Amino acid sequence: MEFQQSRLLDTLPTQFFATLVAKVQKKIASGVDVINLGQGNPDKPTPDYIVKSTQKWVADPATHKYSPFQGLTEFKQAAADFYQEKYGAEIDPNTEVTILGGSKIGLVELPWALMNPGDTLLLPDPGYPDYLSGAALGDVKFETVPLLEENDFLPDLDAIPEDVAKRAKFFYLNYPNNPTGAVATKEFYADLVAWAKKYQVGIISDFAYGAIGFDGQAPVSFMETPGAKEVGIEFYTYSKTFNMAGWRIAFAVGNADIIHALNLIQDHLFVSLFPALQYAAIDALKDPARDEEIAKIVGRYEERRDAFVTAAEKIGWHAFVPKGTFYAWMPVPAGYTSESFADLLLDKAGVVVAPGNGFGEHGEGYVRIGLLIEPDRLREAVDRIDKLHLFE
Repeated sequence: MEFQQSRLLDTLPTQFFATLVAKVQKKIASGVDVINLGQGNPDKPTPDYIVKSTQKWVADPATHKYSPFQGLTEFKQAAADFYQEKYGAEIDPNTEVTILGGSKIGLVELPWALMNPGDTLLLPDPGYPDYLSGAALGDVKFETVPLLEENDFLPDLDAIPEDVAKRAKFFYLNYPNNPTGAVATKEFYADLVAWAKKYQVGIISDFAYGAIGFDGQAPVSFMETPGAKEVGIEFYTYSKTFNMAGWRIAFAVGNADIIHALNLIQDHLFVSLFPALQYAAIDALKDPARDEEIAKIVGRYEERRDAFVTAAEKIGWHAFVPKGTFYAWMPVPAGYTSESFADLLLDKAGVVVAPGNGFGEHGEGYVRIGLLIEPDRLREAVDRIDKLHLFE
């Protein structure tokens, strides 16, 4: 007996990262010493204080029951306190926080909860590929907004056509930005709030790399902006801040109507997170070791950024120097597309990069470098690429 998948599944985009991983695994299986710069998964373990906290809470039988549907009140309070402390944002833990099993869940389910078939979603281009999955599952239309290097990879709000702005219901943004490493400014966010109010567009800030800023500059949270809660929400994940990608812990804060809808749809999909993980998540935010551990993580990525960008500069490969995230956004040499350049590096140098066209039409002409290996290995990757004489 055969079973056909649904028409809905047929509408989903090809999972970009799954395709990339398959190529890498095939090359490794052939015996090649592959240097993988295409990944987006933190390479170091979760800080020890969080691991020990989790072990303690897992051993407590009281955490073995179902969570309250919308999560522990204590976790929501800790998230609100964190935003007050770090960003000066006043968040009501009862109405302005939702707990998530990773921010991807919230980003993908949001169109189900807050949009109707045929509504319009604005997405950044280049942008995180799974935003497209949310649009497909929600049966909504989407328009892309170019992120161009001449604008420091910030959207030009004035260039968004009037008719598109008037049709849009929500606008997804992600700073510090995957894949470019660009950061938002307070001035841009102030303009964004004014634009959102003018056109009645909800702003969805994906703050996945919110802790990772370089050169002594902490990334700006959208929630720092006056009026931000009136027009949108912000997702905050533990994956990058605490090297907890596999743990699937996140939360979102902001506009009460949006938060209520996300809580409601999750009532039908989940029973929140394992309570032990929620208590560990509270400890991750409140422990005195937090800032020191985050500083270590950020310092490691900054050292890697500097090693890679300096090495690339020496061979004539000029980066858009990232101000945040753990990526470098690199131009493709003349005569190549993003895909053909990435394939060449894998085939001839054993170096994996993520082709920029996987992040959207305006990602063409770039590749994304993951700064998720040690500096010596990053320099070795550049040395291998140098031997191909592509930048002479």
